[in-house]
Amino acid sequence: MSTFWSSWIVILTVTNLVLLLWVLLANRRREIKGPETGEAKTTGHEYDGIEEYDNPLPRWWFYMFLGTFVFAVGYLIIYPGLGLYKGVPIKEYDGKTWTAVNELRADQVKAEELYSQTYGAFSKMPIVELARKQEAMKMAQTLFLDNCALCHGSDGGGNPGFPNLTDKDWLYGGTPEKILETITQGRKATMPAWGSILGEEGVVNAAEYVLSLSGMEHDKTKAAAGATLFTTNCVACHGADGKGNQQFGAPNLTDAIWLYGKKPAEIRHTIREGRNGVMPAQVENLKADKIHLLAAYIYSLSLE
Repeated sequence: MSTFWSSWIVILTVTNLVLLLWVLLANRRREIKGPETGEAKTTGHEYDGIEEYDNPLPRWWFYMFLGTFVFAVGYLIIYPGLGLYKGVPIKEYDGKTWTAVNELRADQVKAEELYSQTYGAFSKMPIVELARKQEAMKMAQTLFLDNCALCHGSDGGGNPGFPNLTDKDWLYGGTPEKILETITQGRKATMPAWGSILGEEGVVNAAEYVLSLSGMEHDKTKAAAGATLFTTNCVACHGADGKGNQQFGAPNLTDAIWLYGKKPAEIRHTIREGRNGVMPAQVENLKADKIHLLAAYIYSLSLE
């Protein structure tokens, strides 16, 4: 933070405290009574027969507000809260003055020691063996729910655009090594948009041919025209037989598994507009021990 912004924060904070205190004290006065009746005066506001007395805050309430100002000033002296001011060194972590960052890092060190006794116990175990260890999979399921369920579903069954992890179909390979690689490094797959190249008629013909590859109902005449387009433009990724290529993350087009939907309109949209699938790398979010355990859990889903 620059000196300018630090000063700006200090000025705003102190000014607000002073103004609020002034408002509190300026409204602190004695109870006002009418000169004739001796009864407390009202503000003149009336609603549904209810009038508002023109009285100050109760004394206990006023002192409670004063207490909040005393607390605020004390807090800003002891803890960082005024720009670059770091507060009074009331506590130390490994010889360092207290800051929120230092406290966080100290807690992280303690957490790592704890995790090394739990997750670390499984880190040397082969994934195939670990996937059949019930105790480990209970821990791994919690990891999955916290980090993966939003996209892949709580049961791993996937969502439109997010692969089903419980079947035998794998875009990049379903071996323990490949799963571990996918979680650690992430994946980025791109299906180019072919609409401007093929034209709408070509998109329709290509979609009909793709439908024919998986044995779904299709227009044979259009599929025959689409076969030529497929050979010219698609085999580099999906293969001449349409069975895909795990090196590129190109899906198998001959089975009944569809990542973005199998309806003709959905297939045409994929060909026309393209698709961009991203699996974020988890190497920065999860430690190697957790990734190892998570890979074993995902591997176990396809064993059931």
